Amino acid sequence: MRYKLVVFDWDGTLSDSAGAIVDSMIEASRDLGIAEPDPGRARYSIGLGMVDALRFALPELDSSRYREYAASYHRHFVLREDRMALFEGVKDLLETLRERGCLLAVATGKSRAGLGRAFASTGIGTLFDATRCADETAPKPHPAMLHALLAELDVSSPEALMIGDTTHDIRMASAAGVEALAVSYGAHTEDALRAMRPRGCLPSVQQLRLWLTNHT
Repeated sequence: MRYKLVVFDWDGTLSDSAGAIVDSMIEASRDLGIAEPDPGRARYSIGLGMVDALRFALPELDSSRYREYAASYHRHFVLREDRMALFEGVKDLLETLRERGCLLAVATGKSRAGLGRAFASTGIGTLFDATRCADETAPKPHPAMLHALLAELDVSSPEALMIGDTTHDIRMASAAGVEALAVSYGAHTEDALRAMRPRGCLPSVQQLRLWLTNHT
């Protein structure tokens, strides 16, 4: 299968930011004086919309405090943003895909403002033909982001591939009728990803590049 459109998740797939997300969740919990989330549950919540993430990672947190928690989390995350970097080889991979004629997109649990800051700090925003964020439509694993990208770029679902590091990415792709490829160097474990039956589960950007060379 040769794909016309490749859609990437951001955190944990292109950007080495999963650890910062978990740390920010822990700091926000301390600010509110509540029990810290289990790190494993916190990592599993990465990629979900904020409400769904809090329901999973902090089930004892009253919903009336979600806004307060989100504000604290945001403060801590922004303080860490200048230490986040793309995984080694990501920029070269994207440039190679562009040279091969692929359309590129991002479907992320980040807000539009957050993705804008990430683009500004990494300098790769111009490599993408379209993007969708969690505050613009239904968040993952709902397929709305992928449906919107397919419509905007006039690509059919069999012509697209979703790449992500979480089971939420794989579930979103499945719901949209899009094939998915997992990477195991991000937030979710290889076993959890493989259980979702993606086309493959790759341990590094280098292996991802090799796979895409053979399929785009």
